Amino acid sequence: MRQLSERAVETARTKGASYADCRIVFIKDEEISVQNGKIGEMDISESIGFGVRVISDGAWGFACSPDVTAGEIDRVAAEAVRIARASATLKKEDVRLAPEPVWDERWQTPVAEDPFEVPLDQKLALLFEIDKILRADKRIKTAQGTLAFKSEHQWMATSEGSFIDQLLIRSGAGYSATAVGEGEVQTRSYPNSFRGQYMSLGYELVRGLHLIENAERVREEAVALLTAPTCPSGERDVIIDGSQMGLQIHESVGHATELDRVLGMEANYAGMSFATTDKLNNFQYGAPIVNLVCDSTVPGGLSTFGWDDDGVRAQRWHLVKSGQFVGYQLCRELAHTINAGRSSGNNRADGWNNIPIVRQTNLSLLPGDWELEDLMADTEGGIFMETNRCWSIDQWRLNFQFGVEAAWEIKGGRKGQLLKNANYQGITPDFWKSCDAICNEKHWTLWGVHNCGKGQPMQVAEMSHGAAPTRFRKLTVGVGN
Repeated sequence: MRQLSERAVETARTKGASYADCRIVFIKDEEISVQNGKIGEMDISESIGFGVRVISDGAWGFACSPDVTAGEIDRVAAEAVRIARASATLKKEDVRLAPEPVWDERWQTPVAEDPFEVPLDQKLALLFEIDKILRADKRIKTAQGTLAFKSEHQWMATSEGSFIDQLLIRSGAGYSATAVGEGEVQTRSYPNSFRGQYMSLGYELVRGLHLIENAERVREEAVALLTAPTCPSGERDVIIDGSQMGLQIHESVGHATELDRVLGMEANYAGMSFATTDKLNNFQYGAPIVNLVCDSTVPGGLSTFGWDDDGVRAQRWHLVKSGQFVGYQLCRELAHTINAGRSSGNNRADGWNNIPIVRQTNLSLLPGDWELEDLMADTEGGIFMETNRCWSIDQWRLNFQFGVEAAWEIKGGRKGQLLKNANYQGITPDFWKSCDAICNEKHWTLWGVHNCGKGQPMQVAEMSHGAAPTRFRKLTVGVGN
C-alpha cells in the first residue's frame, strides 16, 4: 500500500501537480438488527479503493477508483491533475496550504475485543433476548435493536513526504421500544436515540452498556408515557441530560464553528453561521462556566485518530473558553483566512471516493463540579429532560427547538411526575449564557454521533460530544398558545 500510494503522488508530480496526496482505504462494515422478533437488517460488506487529490495551477483536482492496481493508480493520478487544471480556469485565488510537519507513523484505535471476531450467532442471541423483554407488554408495537461495527484501514502518502498508516475501529449498540395506545405513540430508547451509543472501541462497548439490564425499564417508560401529562408551557429551569446535551453541542456549537460554513462554502446545502470571523476573540458565546473543547485525542471518541485526511496531527483546543469565543474548526486550506499558523486537523472524507471537507471532531462541554443529586435538590420545580426525540435549527445556527423522549418534574430533589412531549427552544448565545451549573466528571459521558451529513454530494462523518447533566435557567419549554 505504501508503494502504491507513493506511486500515485509521484505520478501526479510528474504530470505537473505542485501538491498531491493519495489515500487508499479498506472498509469493513457489519450492521445487524432485530425488529419484532425477526432479523430486520444484516449488512456485512467490504470496500476498498483510493482517491488522489492534487493542486495544479493553484486549484484542486480529485479522482478515485475501486481498482487498486499500479496501472489504475497512474491513470487516476493523471486524471486528478487534468481536473485541477480545468478547475483552475474558474478559480478566484490559488489554494494555499498551512504548513504541517512531515509524518511517517502508524496509529490504531485501542481495542480490547475485536468486534468482527465475536460470532454472529452470539450477537443475534443478544438482540433477540432484548427484543423479547421489550415486547413483553402488548402495548409495545415496535421493538428494534441494533449492533453496528466498522473498521477503516487508511494508507496516506503526500508529496511533502508524509506516510500515515491508520486503523480506525468503532462499535455501536442500542434499542428502542415504541408504545401505542390512548391516542398516543411514544418511544423510549437506550442508551440513546437513533440506534444507541457509538464509540471508538471494540466489542467491550457492547458488553459494558448493560443492554439487557435496562430493557424492562425502557419498556415500562414507553408505556407510561402513553398516559403521562404533557409537559407544561412557559419558562422553567431545566436540567438537560448528557445525551441530549451532546446533540445540543453538535448543532449549536459544532456546526456553527466550522470555518467553511462561516465563510459561505456550505450555504447552498445547510446554511452559514452567526459565528462570523469578526466575533473571534471578541464575543461572549456562553456563561463563564462554559468551556467547549475539541479533542481528536480523547479515548473512545468517534473522531479520535492519529491524523486527519490533510495529514494533520490530532490536537486538543478550545472553541469557547470561560464563555468567550476563541476558536474555529478548520483545514489547511482555510487557515490563512483567519491568520492561523496551522490547521486544527478537521479535514476528513467519507471513505475513499470523496474529497476531504471540514468536519467536526470530538467536541465536548467540560464537566463542572456538581453532583447530580445536589443539582436536582437545587432545582425545585424545574424539569429534567432526557434523550433526543427531534430537533430543528435555522440556517445561521441561532434559533432552535429540541424535543426529548421523556421529561420529569423535579420535586423534593429527585425526579417526580413523568412528562410526555417535552421540548425546549432558544437562541444559541442566549441559551449558553443561561447555563449556570454542570455536573462533575463522574456524570460525564462521551456520546457518539455516527450519522452527521454535510456537503454536496453529501458525506457522512462520525464524531463524539462529551457532556454531563447541565442546568439552564428560565428556558422556554412546551408549546405556547
